[in-house]
Amino acid sequence: MELWQEQLQDFVHTLERLKRHINVTEQEEQAITEMPTRWGTTPYFAGLMDRDDPNCPIRRQVVPSIQEQQNKYGIPNYLIWKENRNTDEVRPDSIARQYTDRVAFTVTDVCANYCRHCFRKELVVDQELKLRFDVEEGLDWIREHPEVRDVLITGGDPFLLSDDKLDYLIRKLREMPHLQMIRFGTRTPIVLPHRITNGLRKVLSGRHDIPIWINTQCNHPREITDLTAQGIYDLLTCGVNVGNQAVLLKGINDDVETFRELHQKLLTVRIRPYYVFYCEPAPGIDHFRTPVEKGAELIRDAIRGHTTGLAQPMYVIATRIGKIPLMPDYYIQAKNEKEYTLRNYQGKTTPWPTISE
Repeated sequence: MELWQEQLQDFVHTLERLKRHINVTEQEEQAITEMPTRWGTTPYFAGLMDRDDPNCPIRRQVVPSIQEQQNKYGIPNYLIWKENRNTDEVRPDSIARQYTDRVAFTVTDVCANYCRHCFRKELVVDQELKLRFDVEEGLDWIREHPEVRDVLITGGDPFLLSDDKLDYLIRKLREMPHLQMIRFGTRTPIVLPHRITNGLRKVLSGRHDIPIWINTQCNHPREITDLTAQGIYDLLTCGVNVGNQAVLLKGINDDVETFRELHQKLLTVRIRPYYVFYCEPAPGIDHFRTPVEKGAELIRDAIRGHTTGLAQPMYVIATRIGKIPLMPDYYIQAKNEKEYTLRNYQGKTTPWPTISE
């Protein structure tokens, strides 16, 4: 048994195991015992939690909260709505679609960390939504749709599949002449870096006409460790680039100092900031949401001009009609026939000539 499999065998998903890592509060114990919800994480990630602080940013992503029973803003049947599953187009449960040329291919509902803010919470965490993830059905559908050029393999966490199953998926997709890109969405580099083994690297490595890209999810600088750094380096050396898709979470990363440190620290381990997602309106995660404008304000006040542009992600809201950018809008202050007035992150302005078409 490999180390990553031992981590899953010792999965922290009972009160007894959780109490080895933190001093569980009455409120946390109540949520765990009374709420019918799937929860848990790896011993590795549990070891990063603050033992005595219930507001620990890692702990809040792992341990269920009674606040999940409140639902003022969450949309009922959100995943059906968001992933356009109730349309005239006939698709297997494993295929979600918002764009013409790319799809999300869901291959599992199992995770190495059941994030409390998960936008697939109905399916993965609360398991109220039942979908059938037949890999062969998904492969057949993609094969029959030549307009699809980009496939995102997601879950759950697809890297919890065996090396053989991942190799099979990749080989079958690469046999399709219309595909140009394969992407994986996985949180294992953050919550289970042990998964980046020689066997996995062998599956992912090599120069191919259909390259592999990986995006992970890291939401707080405390999640980045030496093990993560080594895992990312190992992925890079086998020809795979790694980006980050953070989620804006109230009380976790919605302050200037944390937001800046997160994106700077990602670069130190060679993870390129890609997206910051507004926390989606899935049911039961109201307590994680900020005002919509907050992400753009953080990019303005923490990133743009304050550190390298490499650290700047795109701030977006993911919707049923695709991702909608919500970047800072202060740049163009005015425009006339002669010139623009442009403003920088410090509030300074400069003229710029207006060019006619």
